[in-house]
Formats: sequence, structure tokens, C-alpha cells
Amino acid sequence: MARLDSSLQLPHLGVVPDGAAQGRRAGWRHPPASAGTERRSCPGPLQPGLPRDPPHCQQVGAPPGHAEAQAGRGSRLRSHGAGKPALPGASLPHPPPAWRHRACKPGPVSLPGFITRHQWVHPCRSRLFYELNLPNKALFPKKTKQPPPFLLSQVASHWDTPPPPAMQHSSIHWFRKGLRLHDNPALLAAATDCCRLHPLFILDPSSNRAGANAQRFLLDALRDLDGSLREMGSRLFVVRGCPEEVFPRLFRAWGTTRLTFEVDTEPPTRQRDAAVAELAARHGVEVIQKVSHTLYDTERVLALNDGKAPLTYKHLQSLLASLGPPEKPAPALTQEHLQGCRNPCQVSHDTDYGVPTLEELGQDPAEVGPHLYPGGETAALARLDTHMERTTWVRTFKKPETEPTSLSPSTTVLSPYLKFGCLSVRTFWWRLDQVYQGREHSQPPVSLHGQLLWREFFYTAGASIPNFDRMVGNPVCLQVDWDDNPQHLRAWREVFPLGISPESSEPSKNVPLPHLTPNTPHQGQTGYPFIDAIMTQLRSEGWIHHLARHAVACFLTRGDLWVSWEEGLKVFEELLLDADWSLNAGNWLWLSGSAFFHRYFRIYSPIAFGKKTDRDGAYIRKYLPVLKDFPAKYIYEPWKAPRAVQEQAGCLVGTHYPQPIVEHRAVSEKNLGHMKAACAQKGNKSPENHQAPSTALLPPWLPSSPPGTKREPPASPSVAQSQRKKSKTEQH
Repeated sequence: MARLDSSLQLPHLGVVPDGAAQGRRAGWRHPPASAGTERRSCPGPLQPGLPRDPPHCQQVGAPPGHAEAQAGRGSRLRSHGAGKPALPGASLPHPPPAWRHRACKPGPVSLPGFITRHQWVHPCRSRLFYELNLPNKALFPKKTKQPPPFLLSQVASHWDTPPPPAMQHSSIHWFRKGLRLHDNPALLAAATDCCRLHPLFILDPSSNRAGANAQRFLLDALRDLDGSLREMGSRLFVVRGCPEEVFPRLFRAWGTTRLTFEVDTEPPTRQRDAAVAELAARHGVEVIQKVSHTLYDTERVLALNDGKAPLTYKHLQSLLASLGPPEKPAPALTQEHLQGCRNPCQVSHDTDYGVPTLEELGQDPAEVGPHLYPGGETAALARLDTHMERTTWVRTFKKPETEPTSLSPSTTVLSPYLKFGCLSVRTFWWRLDQVYQGREHSQPPVSLHGQLLWREFFYTAGASIPNFDRMVGNPVCLQVDWDDNPQHLRAWREVFPLGISPESSEPSKNVPLPHLTPNTPHQGQTGYPFIDAIMTQLRSEGWIHHLARHAVACFLTRGDLWVSWEEGLKVFEELLLDADWSLNAGNWLWLSGSAFFHRYFRIYSPIAFGKKTDRDGAYIRKYLPVLKDFPAKYIYEPWKAPRAVQEQAGCLVGTHYPQPIVEHRAVSEKNLGHMKAACAQKGNKSPENHQAPSTALLPPWLPSSPPGTKREPPASPSVAQSQRKKSKTEQH
């Protein structure tokens, strides 16, 4: 009996159209794919008009997997009462149906000694055949239509190794926020039945307001993602331009048949995605979207509430309770998912599709601050692991008890990684659940689980409330006649080198004291050290504590400067690493007293609030070194220090540090009157479900406080009673 050549390893199983079998071969173990060739290890689901395998196909000697493959399952044969596959030379089932045998023209010259190619075509499926090149002397009786026993037995011996999936799609996975391989179901969908995969990220200049720190974080994440893909034999393709203009070109150039991406909830991005989906349909490209950026599908949550956003935390919790716990994370992408998927990279990949530098994005590397929070999935998972090891801290975590003036973060600082999708929120949720399991722990809304639910709250609101990021046309937003004061806005927003005034941006005529050099760090210009220190940290590092966000947001809007919250939103969108559209808008609406929170008379004092957790002023000394030598008595109010104290501290107020831009007590009283008038004008027009949550439910904000700021921690009843006796503007 002739034997198979060792170089063949296994008989060839082919899946080709009728009449096109000549010259098409595919290995039982998937060989390297070639361009334009569809290769499957077993036939796909039964097509209309094709009969099922007869009963003999489920018995010993039948081609492996036929019966189940034709039923659409594609797994290895589960024989009904059948024994082990026949050994070489064993007799075939009797009476077998006739296979069609063809002796074809001579085989390829790459197989020396093999002269004749034999094909045995399945009796019911002409697209399924076994092919073998044999020496001329390996002759079979002319009337034999069944494949030789040794051929069937050698194929059958590998039944325990299921065939690889059919590879047919040329896929693009469009990365946007979900910059990770773990829990990325849309990426897994792209890799399914895929012969060629292009992982894609589009840098769209028209939609990018991020500053240098946030762009550095994004580039970190892209480089980390590219490195992870490279380890699997793939690469990330970075393209610049508008998605609506980029995709038609890529569809044609790459022969794309499938586009996958993560569901985005924000109205602006939903409009973009709808336009891209329409383009894909015109090019015959299948589109698959998967939910993984939020714990729940926001569309399902809204459907439970008649299409309206729940506007209280308790209402959201009741809706989510009916949906059960969040879904478990999807498996991470591995090399196994990419088996048989061809790498389309060229030698010029880094030049054509590489991750750009900050300079190439038009940013000055000198403008970025210290690299405290490197971006990327690797850093995100490492940071998560570090915090999950602090089991007691995780179980007892209460957001309002963390400190805004801590010199090192008192929260997780995972919000930038959640914003860019370097960390899956579902992974975070279930890791917390493991720590909580069987132990007493804090509860929502103040727990870490509670912070993730606040994130869900604002995502759901942003997905359904029109004009959520602006005042006009926003049905839940209080309509307020804010001042248009560019000077006040600039003093709050910018930080200037010592000796530079926000009015002129020119060096003052006053000569700095000797120990102040041009290399002295920048400083804020409101004249309130606590506010200026926060804004200096924000501009330098790209992150500030959620209560620090509260303080500066209240100061800009209803507390002191009476500037629109929309201006503050734009600044946070530029400077924050975690500036997420829905969360940023929702928190500014809240802190300005425009929506969700209507206790507008509770105002953060720019003096008293910081003293609660940092009476000595260590936080101010770190971020405003010009004030570092002031006594603690004057560190929050340096303008009250005698001239001699200022000279001894090396800083003259009005020369080296500005006078207060406004007098807090006077302007806050005036602003309270404005807010009262705006609320009276609104009257009872707002729906009942637009009222604010109870005091106990005021958001303490996210794990590392996402984009916007949040409201002050609620006071206990006894404290609240005593506060009513105080001036309303000095409660915080």
C-alpha cells in the first residue's frame, strides 16, 4: 500500500465550488493563507437544496465532521455508537454510497515522485473532496469509488484536533475609546472568520480639543496597543483625517468586508457612527457594534424609562436592578483568535501607519508636565492590580472622605484609563466584586461600585438629553444670564510666569526679589491661593481631585466670578486627562447649580474649604512655591499679611502674587440673588423627575474622579442645622 509523503502530513481536504476543484487544496491543519483564497477546514452550514449526509457519515470511516458541519455546527464528529476510527487497511462500512473518483493530471513538480493526483468527491456534497498525489504504481481498481482505507484512517486519526474556523472576512476594527485587548467584544468579532485584520485608529483633528498632556496620554495608549498587537503578529494602523473621508479609501484599498467598533453613547459620535455605517453599506461592508464602554447598554436603560434619562441616582439604581448585574468581561484577544489571520503589514508600516509624535500633532513637548500617569492598557491593569491588593482600603472606600489637598492622590486615578478605554469598566466592576465577596464593605453611592454607577448615570443622561453640553436648548438646564467677562475667565483659566499680569501678558515693572528667578514655576492669577494651586496642578499634571474640581467650578460660576459653566467645560475638556464628554458636561451642570443639584445656596469658600484638610497649606506650597515661605496663618489669605511678613516670605502681594480678583463675601451674596431670580423665573416648569437627588445621594464622584467636578459632601442633619445660623456663603 502506498504511503503518504511525510511532507504532506495529512490528506488534503478542500472546499471549492463545483467544477473548480482542480488545483485547490487546503490542509487539515491550516496552512499559511494566500491572498484571495478562501480556506476552510470543513464545510459550512447546510445550503438550501443540498441534502444532509446519509446515516453512514456518522459511522466509522466517514469523513470527519461531515454530519455536524452540514448541520451548521462545524465541530468534530460525535459518532452515535461508533467506535474508534478504522485502522489502516480496515474494511469500510457496508454498503457505502459511491464516492466519485477522479485521477487528474500530473501533480506539482514540488512533490517529487508523485505523478498522479487522485480526488475522491463526497457523494452528497460535490464541494467536499479528498485529494492525494500518489506514485503511478499506487493503482486502485477502476471500479473503486470509495477513498482508500489508509486515507480515511489517517484523516480520522486527527479528529480530536478540531479544524480551524473558516476564514473569509477582511476586517477593520476601529479603535476609538476602547484602546485595549481585554474585554473588547467588537475586536473579537472582527477576528472571527477573518483572513485579514486591520486594527485601525483615526486621528481626527476636527474633533480633538485635548491639550498636550491628554494627547501625550493618548499617544502612550496607542504605542502600548501597537506593542501588544505586535506580540501577536499584528500591528495598529494609525490614519489621520475625518472618518467619513478616510473609510471609503480604506474600504477600497484593503478590500474590506467587515467593520467593527465599540458602541459610543454620545450624540455627536453617534451621528458620526451613523454616517460611517451608511458609507459601509454603500461599499458592501458589514458593520458590527458591541457595547463595552459602559456597564449597561444605555439604550436598554432608557427603554425601561420610556426613553427618558433617570435624573436621580435612586431612579437609576431601580432601573439597573431590573437588569441584574453587569455582564462579565469578554475574553482578551489572544494569538489563538488570530490563527490563520494574515498580517497585512508592509515594510513601510511605521512610516505610513505608525503612531505619531507630539511634535507631529502640533504640540510642543516642552508644554507637557511631569509624566505621572503614563497611558495604555499595560499601565491601567498594573494600576488596577495595585489598588485591588489594598483590600481593606477598597472595602472601606468612601469618596467624600478622600482629601483634595493630598500631595499624592487619595483616590485611584483610574478615570483617565476608563475614559480612553485602556481599562474596561466591567473588568473594574468585577474585580471590585471579588474583593467585596463575603466581606462587609461600603455601599453606593460613596463606594467604588457607587462611583462607577455615577459614571453610568451621566452616560445615560448624556445619551438622551438634547444639547446636554450647553445651556440653550437643554431641557434640564437652568437658564442663567451669565456674565461675559474675558478677564475673569482668563485669570481663572491661565497660569502665568511670575511677574506677568493677565491683563497685559507683559513683564511688570516691579523687580522680583533676588531669590525669584525666571525658572520659577507658573502660578494662577485669581489671587486666591487655593484656587490658583488647583488650576496650576490641573495645567501641569492633567488631573485634580474631584473636590478640587468642585471648588474651582463653583468659584468660576455661581460662587464668585459668575462666568458660564460652558466656558469651564471647555477648559476642562482641554486640560483633563479624563475629560469624558458626558461626565464633564454632567458635572458642570451639577456644580453650577444648573441641573440635578438645586441647592445653589451651598457655596465653596475659596478660603475655608481648603483649610478643612490642609490647615498648614502644604498643597499650596507645592503648587505655588512663590508662597511657600508664608506662615500658615496667611497662606490662604496672603493679602492680609503685614508688609514685613510678605518681605520676609520673599513675595509681595500685588507684585509677585496678585491681589484677589474679587471680594468673595460680597460677590457670593450678589450671585445668590441672581440664582434665586433664575430659579424663580423657571418656577414649576421643570418636570418633577428633573428635581435633584436627596442630600444623601449627591455624587462623591468617580474612582479617580472623571472629567467634571462634583458636588460637596453632604452634611449631617446636626451640622446642617448649625450651618443655617452662619452666613450662607461660608458653609464650605
